[in-house]
Amino acid sequence: MNPAIAITNLNHAYGDSPVLKNLSFSIRKGSFFIIIGPNGSGKTTLLKIISGIIKPGKGRMQILGRPFDGYKQRTLAKTIALVPQIVSEDFPFTVMELVLMGRSPYLNILGLEQPGDLKIAKQAMAFTGVEHLANRKLDQLSGGERQRVFIARAICQEPQIILLDEPTASLDLAHQGRVMDLMERLKNEKGMTIVMVSHDVNLAAMYGDSLLLLKQGQIVGIGDPGEVLTYQTLEQAYGCTLLVDKSPLGEFPRVTLVPQRLNQVES
Repeated sequence: MNPAIAITNLNHAYGDSPVLKNLSFSIRKGSFFIIIGPNGSGKTTLLKIISGIIKPGKGRMQILGRPFDGYKQRTLAKTIALVPQIVSEDFPFTVMELVLMGRSPYLNILGLEQPGDLKIAKQAMAFTGVEHLANRKLDQLSGGERQRVFIARAICQEPQIILLDEPTASLDLAHQGRVMDLMERLKNEKGMTIVMVSHDVNLAAMYGDSLLLLKQGQIVGIGDPGEVLTYQTLEQAYGCTLLVDKSPLGEFPRVTLVPQRLNQVES
């Protein structure tokens, strides 16, 4: 079976500054794949390349067994949906109008929605629990509600792959849990492949089927959470002292930062 995404010898630079260096990996269909790493490690750049927003400097990429360059823009939009990191409040649209934007790749030349498009939008809003907000403007919503609206728009595209750039950033714990549970439901109930960038290694441990750990554009570790989230690998990537033990919630690791005051040994 072809993987959802296969990347070979991927390199990218901004000017003379290399950002991604010779990356090769694949993402299994129907899996929850989480990209982690310190600031400046190239996580968001990698997601933008997969989404088609930017073109890589060198390397090859296949989506569902087909060369990336072989996709037309409309076909790619039916295959991959992106939930961006920064969700602006400035969209002068209602929730329903914003979610319906996910139907753009399917509209006719006049750009008019059909009854079927409205039905799919309502289903996406029901799935994300925002159907009661359909007539509200985006600037009237909380951060967690806005994030779920943009996820609903992505679902409305009916993609096979959803990309998310730090969807839990700036959300409280309850909303973080709701977003992560939504992603898990998309994987389990709709068979979607979820690719997410995250700074939260503990959320990644709890939800990720596979993790990719980057540092300065290079792969430090890739595999299941137990393989990647070891204290040796994490300290190599983050350069700080960490405690890694078994989570009391299940068979996955728990990562705890060790404050400097507790890491000092009296002479």
